[in-house]
Amino acid sequence: VWRTRECEAVPNIDKIKLLQYNIGHGSKESRKEISGMSEEILLTQEGYDKIVAEHEELVSVRRKEVSERLKEAISYGDLSENSEYDSAKNEQAELEEKILKLENMIRKAKIIDESEMDIDRVSVGLKVKVQDTATGEEMEFVIVGSTEADPFAGKISNESEVGKHLLGKQKGEKVDIMVPDGVLTYKIVDITK
Repeated sequence: VWRTRECEAVPNIDKIKLLQYNIGHGSKESRKEISGMSEEILLTQEGYDKIVAEHEELVSVRRKEVSERLKEAISYGDLSENSEYDSAKNEQAELEEKILKLENMIRKAKIIDESEMDIDRVSVGLKVKVQDTATGEEMEFVIVGSTEADPFAGKISNESEVGKHLLGKQKGEKVDIMVPDGVLTYKIVDITK
């Protein structure tokens, strides 16, 4: 028996059938569960290459290091009071979680093809030069997917407030962005690859 918010009990139904039923009938929980399985992750080629390199490093080097530490800790004997063993097991669990997360990102990655980008409008993968209309200060951002965001390196997420408001805008347009300190007004000065 599966219990859902839509009904008290649905006898003799497996989970897949229930998910299919709920998708067709609008269950938020099942839509989230299904969409989480296939949600794309926007990445530049550079971002994708970094994720692949990190995955290879973790699998080929770090996994062996952690395995050796685990073997060494086991060799100390009594595991019930062996802090080295506990530490190595925790490190192994964290490492495997990170590897799975990277594999999931690689599977779901959608690489942005720079050759197909149109620089008439702001989109993910493009550099945007803006001017703060209040101060006259100019800044340059690269709009990237959320996994690549690094504000200190000038890479802002397409899901951030600034990124969302810049997307789709053209050179010369002004954009008002609500931030905790008030409203920022940026004028788009240039869009480049």
